[in-house]
Amino acid sequence: MTVLTRNNVHVQGKGPPMVFVHGFGCDQNMWRLLAPHFAESHQCILLDLVGSGNSEHQAYDRDKYATLQGHADDLCEVLEAVTSAPAICVGHSVSAMIGMLANVRCPDAFAAQVMVGPSPCYVNDRDYVGGFELSDIESLLETLESNYLGWSSNMAPAIMGAPDQPELAVELTNSFCRTDPEIAKHFARVTFLSDHRAELPRLQAPTLVLQCSEDLIAPLAVGEYMRRVIPNCTLRVIENVGHCPHLSAPSASVQAIEDFLKTL
Repeated sequence: MTVLTRNNVHVQGKGPPMVFVHGFGCDQNMWRLLAPHFAESHQCILLDLVGSGNSEHQAYDRDKYATLQGHADDLCEVLEAVTSAPAICVGHSVSAMIGMLANVRCPDAFAAQVMVGPSPCYVNDRDYVGGFELSDIESLLETLESNYLGWSSNMAPAIMGAPDQPELAVELTNSFCRTDPEIAKHFARVTFLSDHRAELPRLQAPTLVLQCSEDLIAPLAVGEYMRRVIPNCTLRVIENVGHCPHLSAPSASVQAIEDFLKTL
């Protein structure tokens, strides 16, 4: 098994590299509305996190992936195998933090970070507003672990938002339901209980935080916090309901990323 088969890596286009990393319960197909646009000017690298999509599921090691650093190390290995030039990392949700951790671990591999709906910590903590109380997260995880398919059917539409595009909620539900439940339960616990606020000041690469005006998972307060704490950070808010603007508002997402790339 190679790094490329482990993470089901696909490459399209030519030019400066951009790597796209999907969020929880998803796979690289979630970038289908963005990657082809950027492939006109960039080498677009698409991958599945181990345990997701068509990655090598037998490579999922609970010890390695007990923290997000395991996936971040994989990302560094993928880039080393595909390109020698520094890449722009486009990470959705939890993978925004995976991209950040990879950037801190191997800074020469990255030119910039684009974080779509990121959150370094989902739990409210004194003056920090993550959007959830710890009891909310524990209840969510208990429901997920006892009835993963039911949780997926209820949560996916709320996460997607986009009430005027119900087909996207169906797509995300189906994506959640295709994910191995045991891996999903483990990855969910790692994701929702993670806290990477301490690492944010160490990120030196130019960073775009792209957030929706109304997002159940990553409220605007999180974006404002990241803008203050990351040394070279731009916050862009697009008018959209939901946590997946790359699917529900692709034109606005492309424009925001294009505007950011012009500043590099």
